[in-house]
Amino acid sequence: MADSDGEYVADDGSGDDLMDHRVTEGDSRDPKKKSSKSRRKGDRNQAKAWEKSKRTWETNLPEEDQDGVLNLAALEAEKRRRLLRDTTPLQRGIIRHVILVLDMSFAMAEKDLLPTRYRLTFTYAAAFVKEFFEQNPISQLGIVGMRDGVAVRISDLGGNPAEHLERLKDLEGQDPQGNPSLQNALEMCRGALFHAPSHGTREVLIIYGALLSSDPGDIHETITNLITDRIRVSIVGLSAQVAICADLCSRTNAGDDSQYRIAMDEVHYRELFLAATTPPVTRTAEQSKASLLMMGFPSRTLAPGGSISYCACHNKPFREGYACTRCAARVCRLPAECPACGLTLILSTHLARSYHHLFPLRNWVEVSWAQAAKSTVCFSCQCPFPENPRSKPPAAGAAAQEATAQGVKGVSESGRYACEVCGCHFCIDCDVFAHEVIHNCPGCQSIAARNPHTETNGNSHTNGAMVVDG
Repeated sequence: MADSDGEYVADDGSGDDLMDHRVTEGDSRDPKKKSSKSRRKGDRNQAKAWEKSKRTWETNLPEEDQDGVLNLAALEAEKRRRLLRDTTPLQRGIIRHVILVLDMSFAMAEKDLLPTRYRLTFTYAAAFVKEFFEQNPISQLGIVGMRDGVAVRISDLGGNPAEHLERLKDLEGQDPQGNPSLQNALEMCRGALFHAPSHGTREVLIIYGALLSSDPGDIHETITNLITDRIRVSIVGLSAQVAICADLCSRTNAGDDSQYRIAMDEVHYRELFLAATTPPVTRTAEQSKASLLMMGFPSRTLAPGGSISYCACHNKPFREGYACTRCAARVCRLPAECPACGLTLILSTHLARSYHHLFPLRNWVEVSWAQAAKSTVCFSCQCPFPENPRSKPPAAGAAAQEATAQGVKGVSESGRYACEVCGCHFCIDCDVFAHEVIHNCPGCQSIAARNPHTETNGNSHTNGAMVVDG
């Protein structure tokens, strides 16, 4: 049967006329062949869909001005955007019990997030596990998957990141298949969090890539049970918004709609994923009540007689471990729960790492050129600051660069950022490092070393108000 547009046979491209092609015999009777040829010629001159796509490594590059100078103000603005956040000291639950739910259905085979949604999700999940236990060392994490209409238990609730990373690595080679079941995953999370103590938070983080859910019953009953059990649900979507996901997050978070977000690209996806490492704010009066927790702080010791012994937690041989302060049972790593008496065993550094969630480092302010004369190098890394362009003839593109920096919110025109407590000036890289890694101000810490009674940590509102009972 003759087709109106004919069957296209590509030319080898050896002739001068690259648009020559052959059609079937039935097409010779078609009087509209010229219009078909012109339409095909226009299609071939257009860019392919994959050529038009913008990737993050293309869109995040700094632009050049008319003189060929890179506009680094946009890059600084992106760094400052990640840092500028509400630093009001709030009561948060630092002992967390979180279940990570990963979508492993057919929808994760899409390639809108490179290389695929499935592989990128498992890469970010491994980074999330490491960052979660770095920021929440006395919390516990479990992982659940959704595929073939059922919920799959990947790893149990525990505080050992090595076990979670090992389970995730075993699943990277599998292919996503089947439909996700949101209700089955939530019911499994309810069962895993049922025995979580009341002094800790109960949270569920779902990575959802599908636009459907194959549920065996009424999911609204499951949402009601989650509210009764005080379980908070947060969702990071990889497709369009789904009504049931928005309703689930809003009802389990006391009407907070910000717990359901849609990832726009790979960078945004990672930001939303790792944002869950920050403990949630305590909302109810019951959670705000102070409670005394019994914990043990064991010291690292050798096995009896210097020989090889077996740990009580994994039944594996070891030479050095930690003895429970209550029953003397030996565990190989901390934090852990004593398998014999159930006592929580941690180190003092674990509590210190959770301190910055309760009293975050305050944001540093931009320094104008009028106040920039007091410093020539960064207080932390000793890198030289740029000189004031008003005191010398402007170089090529310097005026445009300064004007751009002044027009970007949060970017300092002098390249300096000052702590409001100690007054020291820092560069943008030290600003990022101090707020995201060490969570302390180097200037305040150096002053505290000389005068122990000085306010530290860049937070004069709260320091000195916290008393730790040994």
